[in-house]
Amino acid sequence: MKREISHKLIQWQESSSRKPLILRGARQVGKTWILTEFGRNNFAGCHYLNFEEDDQLQAVFAPDLKPDRILKELEFYLDRQIDITCDLLIFDEIQACPRALNSLKYFQEHVPELALAAAGSLLGVELSTTSFPVGKVEFMDMFPLSFYEFMRAVGEDSAADYLQKITVDGDIPAIVHKRLWQQMKNYMIVGGLPEVVTAWRDAQTTPLTAFKAVRKVQKDLLVSYLADMAKHSGAQNSMHLERLWANIPNQLAREQDGSAPKFKFKNVIPGIRGYERLAGSIDWLSKAGLINRVQMVNNARLPFSAYTKESTFKLYCFDTGLLGALGDIPPQSILAYEYGSYKGYVAENFVAQEFVCSSNQPCFYWREGTAEVEFLRLIDGEIVPVEVKSGWVTQAKSLNVFAKKYAPPRQVILSGKPLMINRKTGVHSYPLYLASKVVL
Repeated sequence: MKREISHKLIQWQESSSRKPLILRGARQVGKTWILTEFGRNNFAGCHYLNFEEDDQLQAVFAPDLKPDRILKELEFYLDRQIDITCDLLIFDEIQACPRALNSLKYFQEHVPELALAAAGSLLGVELSTTSFPVGKVEFMDMFPLSFYEFMRAVGEDSAADYLQKITVDGDIPAIVHKRLWQQMKNYMIVGGLPEVVTAWRDAQTTPLTAFKAVRKVQKDLLVSYLADMAKHSGAQNSMHLERLWANIPNQLAREQDGSAPKFKFKNVIPGIRGYERLAGSIDWLSKAGLINRVQMVNNARLPFSAYTKESTFKLYCFDTGLLGALGDIPPQSILAYEYGSYKGYVAENFVAQEFVCSSNQPCFYWREGTAEVEFLRLIDGEIVPVEVKSGWVTQAKSLNVFAKKYAPPRQVILSGKPLMINRKTGVHSYPLYLASKVVL
């Protein structure tokens, strides 16, 4: 699977000021695969170590954190030489060995010529409790496959090429629009986790067979994520995490107008009320990369952080396919585009995921009084409101309220309608599958 992050890894490799790299991301987004592929294709040698698979590796870091000694022992462990000038050394699941994490500082100081990349599924969680040398490493975040990457992975290269080349000055032929719309609905069901995408690609004898295979893999992955929660947060905390995560589809589908409502804390966990009692669980899921948190702002001015309230936000699942599995949304209902109350929030979850994948920036939404716009984006220093319409109706009352008050240079509506730009009003109407192109 071709991943866009490969370009960033090459930039890291070629940088004259390269530091040890930490690749962060939720479990099963493809961190191990991308690093090993990158190593095989771009270095003379690639050496892979997994701290969860072999406990004896931790003993290598026990005496001290001197890179020369550590490298010699790792060469003995691997039974081959590590060339520090032209090889890649990979420390996978590094959160399982805090001393290996700390050693990155000394590798940067004493062996800067060595290309060293580390990865971990729960690094965000672990780094909150582990001392870490600031300024001695580089971070890179990895997410599930974007819609564009998904189409590449399933062999829809022509559609992917067209999506990549679309500009606001061009038209999208009806036949292309239909193909992209269908692939977007497939993506909403499958999502962007590589194992699930592979199951979809390999089981397409009939759509029904493929979607059954997809849901089977997704359900298995949900079990593995819950196992992670139990392993890394303790029994009591994991119960809270499981209830909170499972509650996300119910919360998003709560309002019958189809739009995703703000998160409410009452009855999520019996006997626990209020943000303060749930903040730790929400932070854990966020740091583990399992949710996308979208804060509300009550004033569309910069900085957004000055107009947010910590306890007012929406929570979306980090992968739209897992959202469907978590909420038991039948694939047929998404294919028919008849979600009922699910309709709006499935589309919003897709948009939130595309925004995170394309920009890796925090997401915000705007609300004043009864008017609400689903997303605000900061593009070239300008605030751009983005309203999401899950179907073909594109009346945007809240967007009009926003425009009258703040006079943005651009307004974006994402819906089922084809691409249309009104230069006079500044309203950009994009089909939903162009969410990643909102920067146009």
